[in-house]
Amino acid sequence: MISTYTSKLKQLQIGDLIAKIPIIQGGMGVGISRSHLAGAVAKEGGVGIISTAQIGYDEEGFENDQAGCNLKAIKKHIRKAKELACGNGLVGVNIMVALKHYKEHVRAAVAAGADVIISGAGLPMNLPELVSKTCRTKIAPIVSSKRATQLILKMWAHRYDRTADFIVVEGPKAGGHLGFSNEQLAHMDAINFDGEIRQIIDCKKEYEQRYQKNIPVIVAGGIFDQKDISHALDLGADGVQIASRFVATEECDASEAYKEAYIHASEENIEIIQSPVGMPGRALRNKFIDRVKRAKLPISKCYNCLEKCSPQKVPYCITKALIDAVRGDVENGLVFCGANTGRIHEITTVHHLMQELMGNIQ
Repeated sequence: MISTYTSKLKQLQIGDLIAKIPIIQGGMGVGISRSHLAGAVAKEGGVGIISTAQIGYDEEGFENDQAGCNLKAIKKHIRKAKELACGNGLVGVNIMVALKHYKEHVRAAVAAGADVIISGAGLPMNLPELVSKTCRTKIAPIVSSKRATQLILKMWAHRYDRTADFIVVEGPKAGGHLGFSNEQLAHMDAINFDGEIRQIIDCKKEYEQRYQKNIPVIVAGGIFDQKDISHALDLGADGVQIASRFVATEECDASEAYKEAYIHASEENIEIIQSPVGMPGRALRNKFIDRVKRAKLPISKCYNCLEKCSPQKVPYCITKALIDAVRGDVENGLVFCGANTGRIHEITTVHHLMQELMGNIQ
């Protein structure tokens, strides 16, 4: 017997692409969501997302050629994820606008056959010129406000005569880089994010009519359980994006120490930090963050990750901090996380988690 909740979960259709389950696994870098996790999510019928941020950190030669290793790894992990998916779901990538080799990452993902490209950590104003209208790959911006949504959709229409294939609306409870000011994050309860979601849904209708296509809206940031999913759908969303909960799965590409850091975290262990990307970020408090608060950490090597980064000015090297963490040094590395990470208490499987989120496991 199908539960009332399960019946609310309609398939997610993005143009001519369909995911049976309207759940996108959020992209997490460096190395947290690569082919193993994304492939497992897609196999269950969802949308598995690979983060391209320094994705080739463990490729031979990375220390001397980050750009080349990253492009090689993008193609490798998309191929592997699709193999693991066994023809189910969708496999895509998250590509940060802030990356130094943003254009190259987009082109590599398209060439490798990514089903979708989701782009945030900045406004992806030129994404359409990198992904042709005739290309099978679908494109989506990550936005946190009606204003950003209007800006992107208006620019894409004016400059490229096209619109978004879907939109990811990310709230203040998300992990990693956030599209909110420090002041807003300090008073999260004052943010009417439900209202913002409704306004974004209204905003995209003009472009749906103009281009005679449906533009699904995906709600992200702090989505934890069935209740959160149901709430997002009741607001008019077509699906949700969930990231942090997928870290505590056997299939996640991070080290076991990284996963253990999540399941042992409490709400008091989570705080807002300033990222070299120029945006606030949410992470687990540890020795690394304590050191950054006291003084700038010396940078001995530039890994050429961010377009606007000066090693002489930034407080720390974000690439080194994230690589140290994903490899297991969770005290001396940067561990990004969502606001609800303190509610995660065990490691499970992607299959079990997807079944729980669908309402098939109480």
